[in-house]
Amino acid sequence: MIRSDKKLKELEVVLRCNDTPKITASIESLRNNEPFEGAVGLLVSHFNETNNSFIKKLITNFMNDLKYQSACEEVMNEIRKGGADETMRMLISSCWQSGMDYTGYLSEFASIFVNTGDYMTALECFTVIEASGQKLQKNQKVEIIDIISEDTSPISGEKKALRLELINLLR
Repeated sequence: MIRSDKKLKELEVVLRCNDTPKITASIESLRNNEPFEGAVGLLVSHFNETNNSFIKKLITNFMNDLKYQSACEEVMNEIRKGGADETMRMLISSCWQSGMDYTGYLSEFASIFVNTGDYMTALECFTVIEASGQKLQKNQKVEIIDIISEDTSPISGEKKALRLELINLLR
């Protein structure tokens, strides 16, 4: 990702003004170029703060359409921060919907799968692991199975079935 303090500041100003047409134009302009460092974080923060469903959808679509592998680390940094279930689902969903390679992060998705109390977030983690699982070496698959299997907390029937399906998928 390129670093541009000027562009970052401009985006921050636009997001703060809460002017839907200006925000829309800024997000659309980000779609046409490799996003600059910090843009993903600002958009995620705005996603958390806004109640505007149109803007949330624009941000979601932007994240789902990311095509620059260089953005993966910034997306993962936002996931590591944690957040509201809706935000976590949006971020994790973007990992598989974008088609970018998150193979190097699958153990983190396995940990989120285990630790989240939100079934839909667990389902998104499942999908990321499923989408990239074929690229894993046997020892990496075993590591992820171990993470998922070590979950001793009481879980719902739906999540238990999802966990068993994920383990079978990786075997």
